[in-house]
Amino acid sequence: MLPGRGEAFIALVAGISLAAVMLGVAALVIVMSVMNGFRGELLDKIVGLNGHAIIQAYGGRLENWQSVLKEVRATPGVVRASPLIEQPLLTSFNGRVEAILVRGNTQEDIRRLEPQKTEGDLKELAPGAGNVAIGARLAENLGARVGDTITIINPQGRATPFGTVPREIGYHVSAIFEIGVYDYDQAFVVMPMKDAQTLLLTGDSVGMIEVKTTDPDEVSQIMAPLTKKLAGQAVVSDWKTINASLFEALAVERVAMFVVLSIIVLVAVFNILSSLIMLVRAKTRDIAIMRTMGATRKSLMKVFVAIGFVIGALGTLAGLVLGFIFLFFRQPIVHAIEIVTGQNLWDPSIRFLTELPSRTDPVEVMVISWMALGFSFLATLYPAFKAASTDPVQVLRYE
Repeated sequence: MLPGRGEAFIALVAGISLAAVMLGVAALVIVMSVMNGFRGELLDKIVGLNGHAIIQAYGGRLENWQSVLKEVRATPGVVRASPLIEQPLLTSFNGRVEAILVRGNTQEDIRRLEPQKTEGDLKELAPGAGNVAIGARLAENLGARVGDTITIINPQGRATPFGTVPREIGYHVSAIFEIGVYDYDQAFVVMPMKDAQTLLLTGDSVGMIEVKTTDPDEVSQIMAPLTKKLAGQAVVSDWKTINASLFEALAVERVAMFVVLSIIVLVAVFNILSSLIMLVRAKTRDIAIMRTMGATRKSLMKVFVAIGFVIGALGTLAGLVLGFIFLFFRQPIVHAIEIVTGQNLWDPSIRFLTELPSRTDPVEVMVISWMALGFSFLATLYPAFKAASTDPVQVLRYE
């Protein structure tokens, strides 16, 4: 049932159909993997630095944080809870001034930054030593390196007879880290909690308690008992609430992209349909002869269903291979496109992350594959039915 020499156009249409299915499947795999990568990387990096939930006192100061911390740690589903101080301030170095977010962490939390450290030594961040770690983008903006001394300015200084004098304290840069989220890397300055309390004049109080749970997707249910206990004393916010607009936008965009790109596969399936219809018309005489030789309607339907399904299956397989190759070499491809076009396609200040992320979900790949194969199968039914319905008497009457 393959096209003969005079029917090369049908073979061309079938080849185009295969290529269209391949491109549609590849586009779906690439886009869905990148969208999953965005969500996964953002969640890992945001949660990795801020925890799954934050307990913050009204007024910004948690005085009885020790008792609250014990209560949090005793809550089922809570893996880790740590006190935290976080305050927006200013820093200056060699005449450059930048807005920063000072974070006072426990020594245990500072050690967790080790995988993100790019230069220096985090062990030097001991209480009272006057050492800090800063983000990589902030270091670039200030022109500061490990070993330099930056000045952190706290506008809420001590009161004097001449008014409030801002506190300006010099800190030695002991380490530089890169979280991978641009907004964090350009603003965060990490120091021991005792140093942050001294800088901010907060005494023994802390700003908040960050919490990590067993399951980030179930954080609302895990933190529900604490929300009731701390009502009127502190506010409990989880990562979904804090970053609601960002993750909701990603979810909507993910669904929209899947629907739009599925149309590409549907268009490719229509090409399979048209090529099979042309093949049936071109092979009408051959079909009639096969019917007179004893071929059943069912066997003829199987032939045309097999032809269309094979085109769809080969296109799906080729699309999966193409998609995985693109994802594997995604960063060099982005750089190559930037070189050719002269445009910066991946500006970290706009896209949050420093590199194009990718996380392939096997379940989604299976759904995409079955969808492409299912559409391909449905496209074969009409041409196969028309071929099986061919009346050999009418076709061969004048032969």
